Amino acid sequence: MKRSHPPLQVVGFVGTKRGDTDRGPAVRLRPDEAERRLIDDGELVWVYGPRRHDLAVAIYDTDVPKGGLIARDIAGLVVSEIVRLVKVDTDRPVLHDKSQSLA
Repeated sequence: MKRSHPPLQVVGFVGTKRGDTDRGPAVRLRPDEAERRLIDDGELVWVYGPRRHDLAVAIYDTDVPKGGLIARDIAGLVVSEIVRLVKVDTDRPVLHDKSQSLA
């Protein structure tokens, strides 16, 4: 199966507060939408929005409408915007490791 990055529409946003049990950046999407993108439940993904991109955990949720996602604690996203999810590529080397000095 070839990896693709079709767009999704933000259909909901959840902002958490201190003391909530589930906190942090996450996206909820249908399992069939995730499988199209080769994303597993609980996997880390890049969320590319119109203004910025962030890392978030992908969570399967069959109650989300087809073609949509629900974002949690991702700054810069607004309901009705179009985003793309890209699986984190752990095999790709770091482009510039700042811990190594350039001689």
